[in-house]
Amino acid sequence: MQLTQSRQPLILVFAFALVCVLSAMALVYTKHESRRLFVELESLTDERDRLNIEWGQLQIEQSTWATHARIEKVATDDLSLLRPDPSEIFVIERQ
Repeated sequence: MQLTQSRQPLILVFAFALVCVLSAMALVYTKHESRRLFVELESLTDERDRLNIEWGQLQIEQSTWATHARIEKVATDDLSLLRPDPSEIFVIERQ
């Protein structure tokens, strides 16, 4: 009976130590995962910012390509189109 009673505190100490070790391992894993996710978040934030800058540049480029003056220049220079005389222009009205 004495042997069983003396082993009980030893088993409790062992169980407590095991729980502490498992808790510490869980804490280390959680910290590591948190840091990994933070690095990934920063990387994605940088990519988002880069893509937003590129999007803005593309919008500026699109508006530049679509200006009336540029379209008219391409039509006359590259396509050899001429502006019609006012007498050749007919306006058709819908009824």
